[in-house]
Amino acid sequence: MSAEATHRPGIAQWTTWAPILGAVVLAATWGRSLPGVVAVLVTAALFGAVLAAVHHAEVIAAKVGEPLGSIVLAVAVTVIEVGLIVTLMASGKDGVETLARDTVFAALMITINGIAGLCIFLGAGRRGLARFNPEGSAAALAGVVTVAGLCLVLPTFTSARSGPEFSPSQLAFAAISSIGVYAMFVLTQTVRHRDFFVPVDRAGKPLDDEDAHGPAPSTRAALVSLGLLVVALVAVVGLAKVLSPSIEQAVDAAGFPQSFVGVVIALVVLLPETLAAANYARAGRVQNSLNLAYGSAMASIGLTIPTLAALSPFLSSPLELGLGSMHIVLLVLSLVVGILTIVQGRATRFSGWILLVLLFAYVFLAANP
Repeated sequence: MSAEATHRPGIAQWTTWAPILGAVVLAATWGRSLPGVVAVLVTAALFGAVLAAVHHAEVIAAKVGEPLGSIVLAVAVTVIEVGLIVTLMASGKDGVETLARDTVFAALMITINGIAGLCIFLGAGRRGLARFNPEGSAAALAGVVTVAGLCLVLPTFTSARSGPEFSPSQLAFAAISSIGVYAMFVLTQTVRHRDFFVPVDRAGKPLDDEDAHGPAPSTRAALVSLGLLVVALVAVVGLAKVLSPSIEQAVDAAGFPQSFVGVVIALVVLLPETLAAANYARAGRVQNSLNLAYGSAMASIGLTIPTLAALSPFLSSPLELGLGSMHIVLLVLSLVVGILTIVQGRATRFSGWILLVLLFAYVFLAANP
């Protein structure tokens, strides 16, 4: 079968209709309470959109090559996630002052521990060792450390405001610094040192795009997939919001704190990236998985905080970004373990499992603080 036939989302393929169906279900259920049966149907539409998003992201990655392909899904999800956060904060409901912090931190822990750990575990499963480029992965993780420290840790210790929040000038500095770090990272990843971020073979030599993805799809197929990817991601994030009251009821029934709702929604929103990264890892392209994990973590902070900083004068609630002591400890543990895992350029399943344990600890403590 030709590359064109392989990648074209034909009229009868479920990957074409799942995003459209998800958008239709979103339009029909937005702002309404969901009976039990309808909630099940919405959940099914959500997971169909998730799987379709993964497919179309891989088509685009096959067209544009790495590492640009890994950036597409990370930035698309993050932009829509930012829109969701801004919409909820503009509502002025109780608790929205910590919404950005809780959502960004949940995304951070899921990406640097969950996605990275799962992919190292899967990548090392059949081959004994997961191999990746330490120069590129270490640079990406250094960027994550920097923006996380600036935006999520420092507000807890500054004295300009009484709570864990920045003053306007401090928030502006953190926003400009974050977007500057992310912009320089993208430039380094895609232009200046692209070879640091491409997948490697068992001997540590870079793979070219055809080795990594197979024959590239046509430009038309890639553009169609780009459009369907956007529709699918809007459906994923929107349906997660539609399901949030049902999730809140389930969280209440389980006796968990309401802040755990943010963890569940973050897990759903990041599911397309998780599945795409796992597919890369199973194919022996762990570097692609790490590009996606660390790029998503950096984009989540580097795009969210500047956007909220620009909109903060128009928001009715303060913006509390500083983490509590328990979360700072978890963040430090995660970053130290991540650095020790990445610097060697190869890792065993044990290293991946350690990262997954840190994610499990975060989720457990979010439910039982």
